[in-house]
Amino acid sequence: MSFLNLENKRFLVMGVANRKSVAWAITKSLEEAGAEVIHSVRSEARLESLQKLLGDRKAYICDVEFPEQITALAEQVAADYGTLDGIVHSIAFANYSEGFKPFHDTVRKDFLQATAISAFSLVEVASAFKPHLNNDASVVSIGISSTDVTAENYGYMAPIKAALETSSYNLAKSFGADTRVRFNTVNAGPLKTSASAGIPGYLESYLYAEKLTFRKQNLTTQEVANTAVFLLSPASSGINGQGLVVNAGMDRNYFDKEVVSLAMRPEKK
Repeated sequence: MSFLNLENKRFLVMGVANRKSVAWAITKSLEEAGAEVIHSVRSEARLESLQKLLGDRKAYICDVEFPEQITALAEQVAADYGTLDGIVHSIAFANYSEGFKPFHDTVRKDFLQATAISAFSLVEVASAFKPHLNNDASVVSIGISSTDVTAENYGYMAPIKAALETSSYNLAKSFGADTRVRFNTVNAGPLKTSASAGIPGYLESYLYAEKLTFRKQNLTTQEVANTAVFLLSPASSGINGQGLVVNAGMDRNYFDKEVVSLAMRPEKK
């Protein structure tokens, strides 16, 4: 038996978008540890785009914006596989229908839609799958390293990620009444993913974040995946209702002398 003890366990990974996805890195690491992974993706079009990547892995379609599809997914997975040893929730969506605005001008329908998909879907997934999770299963969702930071180019997603994180904590309490199912979040620093590429000004933020890390090297997707796989495994059985920050020390290093020096450098005229 290995340290992680993931051999012959089965997990549902929700949210693979492409080979750069955190969800895909988690898939590969789980499989390398001997686990079986099944997937859910949001649309038929997404499934077609992933056909070559997923190969013969089982994948279901579930758009979590629609609760009935979550219920159907749980029923289908249970019929095909019985119980699961864990779930990965790696889903986020924001529709800036009127472009990026100051936070106080956030559009209600965009905010509520993003909240339903990116945060509340975790609650609905947990509820639908509760009868189909093994008693000591683990549910891991992917958050961000700081929901306190007011990043202008992240729009309204920071408070929604905060909602995801606190929902996970409350699910840990709720499920704890009659199961040993654990809920945790992996709170990742800036990553080089396809999703991040669509954020205006992200490259500058990414490079700035790198200067704040202790090692002067940004986080890798695999490092985030490694943390998620640990939380999914029995090796982390004592961790529940937590958010593990994975950002190479970025949030502890705001007064790095190099960064301060660059910030205070006189502008050339």
